[in-house]
Amino acid sequence: MGYSNTMLARYLARLGADVHYITTDLPVYHKYREARAAYNDFSAGTPMRPGESERYDGYSVHCIPHRFVLGAPKFIGLSAKLREIAPDVVQLYVNAGWGPLQAAVAKLRLGFVMFSAAHTTVSAFPLAQRQVHLWDRALLANFVARVIPGRAVSFLTKRCYAATEDCAQVATRFYGMPRHKITVVPLGVDTENFHPPATAADRERRATLRGELGIAADELLCIYTGQFTEAKNPVVLAQAVAQLRAGGQAVRALFIGNGPQRAQLCTYPGCTVLPFMAHRDLPPYYRAGDIGVWPTQESMSMLDAAACGLPIIVNDTLLATERIAGNGLTYRLNDAADLADKIDILRDPQRRAQLGGVGAQRMTELFSWDSIVRVRLADYAAAAHGSTSFGAARRLSRG
Repeated sequence: MGYSNTMLARYLARLGADVHYITTDLPVYHKYREARAAYNDFSAGTPMRPGESERYDGYSVHCIPHRFVLGAPKFIGLSAKLREIAPDVVQLYVNAGWGPLQAAVAKLRLGFVMFSAAHTTVSAFPLAQRQVHLWDRALLANFVARVIPGRAVSFLTKRCYAATEDCAQVATRFYGMPRHKITVVPLGVDTENFHPPATAADRERRATLRGELGIAADELLCIYTGQFTEAKNPVVLAQAVAQLRAGGQAVRALFIGNGPQRAQLCTYPGCTVLPFMAHRDLPPYYRAGDIGVWPTQESMSMLDAAACGLPIIVNDTLLATERIAGNGLTYRLNDAADLADKIDILRDPQRRAQLGGVGAQRMTELFSWDSIVRVRLADYAAAAHGSTSFGAARRLSRG
């Protein structure tokens, strides 16, 4: 699981790298009850078992055991697995925790080059959303759990890739990563699959799918994909659509995902709710829509929707404004009436086409996985050239 992780691995493999993805047998979102429950019906019914390896999308996946130490998961046998793979480069996806510490120790023994990443936004990190004092208990706990181990790992880290500027801020303030080691690189979009309706078949599929969903040709369709949790709060979109419909507007909403708000979403007029589906199956649904709406926390899905030519509406506290520059609008956080006003603005098809066209072009030029991974692979190669173990095989491992 992990869209960004698996897409990076896929595109690295396409460019000729020998990629190995190391994971444990923990369930998706194992730390977060709401999010884990949302994915229960979607995640694999027969997960990999410790000791198993398989090929997927051109790269190798290795499952190793874990145990919890001081409340956090720790790999069992990570050093041995890394010794077996003999990577030139290891890419971490967190800066602090047992995994990074174990990888750092293995680096001292095996000599690979190590990179890390920062994907935690301010909206998903409560400490970053409020004023804190030096004696704040939560801040002190974070210092022990994240800052100290994160700083220790940073000494052996070549570079940390932050998905957004606010991810960089969180990594610096709360994960011990020095700012000079951070490079802001956006998460990518699979623009091979996510693109506007460009062919007669695409346009026919749009009409057919809208018909299957019961969406009339003259109805404005807003789409949300992801978790139906309080943190994501898609109910705000349902409320806005209900207000517009009460005023006689032909507006509908499509929700794809799962979570605690599912039952509530189903009670609102004009709302269609579908279960989670694989990301490769989502493009036709985005192309069937007219507006993409993510009411609270940002999501990779908003980039996918933008790549399909949809204008985007997000809340006015979003810090990663590069995701909606020229292709979206903001509304007052959790204000359904204001969201309804913004949706009403986008009833103008010319306005939607203008914003959607900008978004699709920006996703192709600035956010495509192919262009991002080419730069990333060049970074890896440049770093690993100082190691005598770097050769034609260009092996990479991801812990």
